[in-house]
Amino acid sequence: MLDIGYALSNRFPDPPQTDYRRADVRALRHDLFCGDVYLADTKSDRELSTAWGWVPVLDFAWALCDIAEQLDKDPRGSRASRPQRAELDFTESTDRMLFERRFGWVDIESDWMPAEEPPLSFSHAEFRREARDFLHDVIADLTDMHEDLAENPAIWTLQARYPRIS
Repeated sequence: MLDIGYALSNRFPDPPQTDYRRADVRALRHDLFCGDVYLADTKSDRELSTAWGWVPVLDFAWALCDIAEQLDKDPRGSRASRPQRAELDFTESTDRMLFERRFGWVDIESDWMPAEEPPLSFSHAEFRREARDFLHDVIADLTDMHEDLAENPAIWTLQARYPRIS
């Protein structure tokens, strides 16, 4: 089972004068809410995580939702034998997370994993559902901390674009 989580960093706090109601997409995706993220396979007790403290958490959640959709472009869906690939690059470093979908399964690995370690593997349906749940959970947590964020039109658009999947 896939578990996606995060921890906000104390070392990289948001600027105290931030107007969350009016923060633009660039600020929301790249400048605010920094911390660390992880993807874990709870069945095999394996985890892929960052330990840098500066990963924009909302951007990570947003990017996972984008990647889930990007990996679903083949009209044959889970019957597609040709691999579909995507990557998530971390702008402050050369590290990347790599995603590959084949036959309805998504393999996830990173540049910092040992070469001999197998990728984390989940069904595409589970990956999509968990990515969207993670996005909505992150938004809920952040709006609990910063009430004005709930009034940001970019957040409304993001929530409408990636609704939760039951």
